[in-house]
Amino acid sequence: MQKLIIEGGHPASGRVTPAGSKNEALPTIAAALLTNEEVVLHNVPRIKDVEVMLEVARAQGASVAWDAHAVRIVGANVTEPTLNPELCGRIRASILFAGPMVGRLGEVRLPPPGGDVIGRRRVDTHLLGFEALGASVRVAGEYRIVAPDGGLRGADFFFDEQSVTATENLVTAAVLAKGRTVLRNVAMEPHVQGLCRMLVAMGARIDGIGSPTLTIDGVDRLRGCEHTLGPDYLEIGSMVGLAAVTGGELTLDGVRPDELRMMRVVFDRLGVATELSGDTLFVPGRQDLRIKPDYLGHIPKIDDSPWPAFPTDLMSVAITVATQSEGTCLFFEKMFEGRMFFVDNLISMGAQIILCDPHRVVVVGRSPLYAAKHESPDIRAGMALLLAACCARGKSEIHNVGQIDRGYEAIDDRLRALGLSVERSDA
Repeated sequence: MQKLIIEGGHPASGRVTPAGSKNEALPTIAAALLTNEEVVLHNVPRIKDVEVMLEVARAQGASVAWDAHAVRIVGANVTEPTLNPELCGRIRASILFAGPMVGRLGEVRLPPPGGDVIGRRRVDTHLLGFEALGASVRVAGEYRIVAPDGGLRGADFFFDEQSVTATENLVTAAVLAKGRTVLRNVAMEPHVQGLCRMLVAMGARIDGIGSPTLTIDGVDRLRGCEHTLGPDYLEIGSMVGLAAVTGGELTLDGVRPDELRMMRVVFDRLGVATELSGDTLFVPGRQDLRIKPDYLGHIPKIDDSPWPAFPTDLMSVAITVATQSEGTCLFFEKMFEGRMFFVDNLISMGAQIILCDPHRVVVVGRSPLYAAKHESPDIRAGMALLLAACCARGKSEIHNVGQIDRGYEAIDDRLRALGLSVERSDA
């Protein structure tokens, strides 16, 4: 186990090129097993979740090779429908192998996936979708999904929730199904669109990418391809928050402006100004952060919802920024009943936060924060606590740093390059 030791009070300043999207890397790794030919993924982040996902692919018979930030995957020898329980228990995204395995092999045996403890994460939408495509589903300690004789067949399926992973699973299953599949009320996040573009490059026929309805005409086989992952907009949001709370001046290169619209609206509401020029996002230094009230002076509300609304994965960062902004704001986390509990850590550092219930907190800023020792509870809360430590007085420690490493590549090295005092050591 390792920990980070952070001395607060230093501004984060410099230039940053965001890593490739973790949430696009995971489904594209699974989708690479849909073909016997080589798939090359570029701009892949070297993080723990990606490494575990590649281990799962290897366990299924795929060959995997790294070349800097590119990964070559060849699934010619993938014949095993049963996934490794130990590996699947280490990562929630292991469920993304269900679609490719059922689509290609006609069967999958999937142990319960692991992942962050942020509340219940139902898989019903996945299973209902597979049943709509003609598969039989049995749940008894594992999920066994078996396609009918002749393979999956197209269907018209409406999602009862805009689940990202269910959308990705059913798209990867439908591309090899017989006939036409229409998926309605799907997730539209940038990483879902990236997966669909990769599948099209492999020969899939998908219309409606980026919309709530995907129409997929099944093909007999898919070919290899090369695909470049987009920048991680969640990392971009984390870096904007870091600049804001430390008073630093940051320039982020290679962003996709269309993916930052709601994020910039929320940061602006918290008093954080950002400037876009082409694919460069600039965060001015030494900003006087003030929460902007609604008209007539009402307390503003920040909530999350499926894309293109504000993403749940940035809620922890936004709450931390609010502790350093003058004013009061209500945060409403709609998607996970456990995500808000990390605020106890901020309260212990001096933040004025009222935990109303598992889904809502009220933050009253600006509060000076003081150093403390914490355990990182999950990827995003861990990053939020790292931001808090960077602006706190004194030396803080964050243990269980492996949680942060799951989503942010070499975070201590990159923060030191921005002038922050962050050291890694054994706990």
